[in-house]
Amino acid sequence: MADPQSNAPLRADAGAPTSGVIHVRTRLTADFTVISNALAQRRGSAVTVGVAAYISSLPDGSPVSIAALCEHFSEGEILISRALRELETAGYLERRRERTPTGQVRTRTYFYDVPGGAPDPDAPPEPPRPRRPRRHAVAAAVPPAPAPAEEKAPAPGPAGARTPLPLADTVADVDVDPRAIAVLAALRRTDPRLIVSAPEAARLAPAVTRWLAAGLLPTQITDHLTARLPDRFLSRPAGLLAYRLQETPLPLPTRSAEPPVRPAVVPMQNCDGCDRAFRTAEPGRCRDCRTRDQLRATG
Repeated sequence: MADPQSNAPLRADAGAPTSGVIHVRTRLTADFTVISNALAQRRGSAVTVGVAAYISSLPDGSPVSIAALCEHFSEGEILISRALRELETAGYLERRRERTPTGQVRTRTYFYDVPGGAPDPDAPPEPPRPRRPRRHAVAAAVPPAPAPAEEKAPAPGPAGARTPLPLADTVADVDVDPRAIAVLAALRRTDPRLIVSAPEAARLAPAVTRWLAAGLLPTQITDHLTARLPDRFLSRPAGLLAYRLQETPLPLPTRSAEPPVRPAVVPMQNCDGCDRAFRTAEPGRCRDCRTRDQLRATG
């Protein structure tokens, strides 16, 4: 007996899906970025995924500070800083503090396609992109102002070497009061918008130190800096804090080392006539007894 056969198709044509997304694919040959599905489909904040995709699309050397990201996105500093912390916790982003040959300290940001992954040695290097002219080039014709006394000039390099330009996130090796840094870092507890970076805190610390030297408590400085803040900041919070720290309060008046001179207390004496107590420097008769003696003498 012959084996049974069926002319039915092995799999019915499902056609287009009746619900959900339908992809219209286009093969891209330039201006595209490859990210993993684990990052693109990451559960949680959409701001975090958007910030990660934007950082992945940037060339090496692009600024990714909170201020630079706020200029690109419509979200504020709180959401942007929260997204960077989530990416750093997940292992996609790493921030390292490194020292340059000139002795300065700067923060470098490393972004990984895979959390904690090493760079692919077979990946072709990304071609360099033309950079926009910096503002330093426009001001090159103007003679530079003399450097402050506390700043250290960079050591001269070999002939023909290019001197690196100062970065916005570079902190000079200057002595700052740790109490002032603690006051500035604690401002975000009162208002989460008052987030200052390390270079901004180093610039504001001398003014806070003068306020502390004038006798003000850290709580009093915090109340002064956080009172009656506007609903929306038109600039960085450091600018507002610098404006409020312009005036230096008067120091407390110093107390005299010598104690005040008190008047001498006249001792008590008993009257020789009526034995009544009265104050006098030498023993004798009271006023009433002396008056009676004068009346008797005249009478």
